[in-house]
Amino acid sequence: MARSVLVTGGNRGIGLSIARAFAEQGDKVAVTHRGSGAPADLFGVTCDVTDAESVDAAFKEVEAAHGPVEVLVANAGVTDDTLLMRLDEGQFTSVLDTNLAGAYRVAKRATRGMLRAKYGRMIFISSVVAMSGSPGQVNYAASKAGLIGVARSITRELASRNITANVIAPGFIKTAMIDDVTDRRHEEILANVPAGRLGDVEEVAEAAVFLAGASYVNGAVLPVDGGLGMGH
Repeated sequence: MARSVLVTGGNRGIGLSIARAFAEQGDKVAVTHRGSGAPADLFGVTCDVTDAESVDAAFKEVEAAHGPVEVLVANAGVTDDTLLMRLDEGQFTSVLDTNLAGAYRVAKRATRGMLRAKYGRMIFISSVVAMSGSPGQVNYAASKAGLIGVARSITRELASRNITANVIAPGFIKTAMIDDVTDRRHEEILANVPAGRLGDVEEVAEAAVFLAGASYVNGAVLPVDGGLGMGH
């Protein structure tokens, strides 16, 4: 049976691959964007996850078109990297407001319909950096680590209502972000990945589809990193 799926930041990269994986199996998929538009084969809604009113408006659009959201993938995220000594208050709080507080806002809004239906799947896209840390990414790592606490607390609250909240922690995945690194850094990355290669966005999407179908996996962190973190 087709489910109503919402992927935040689903108009490119990992989010787009996840959205298409759900669409390919027959689900009704919506993706959020911040004004750049969505691919023609997906239902796009404008949404700023740092604004609760914008989140509510986006959910109302999706609910009108596809029904209450049954599978939420909180993927929208940003980076603003710099070393701690140079990291200012604005850089720190803006990354947390999008990556962490944004995930809280969409999860809170999705909960309304999930509780009524006594069914829901929440998937939070974190990062291997959440567990391993990374120089120049104090803000990003903090935001991605926070998602684990969010998901596990939701699990404690809502698991009895047939609602799951799980986390995917991708490692180094072939996206536009990786394209920007130097050849030397690329070699350093590969040297630390037991699989000896970067991951594909489709491999993250496979994990999302699995978690959306797994009713007895809850509060878990699923690494998709080629063995980089060894589950930490």
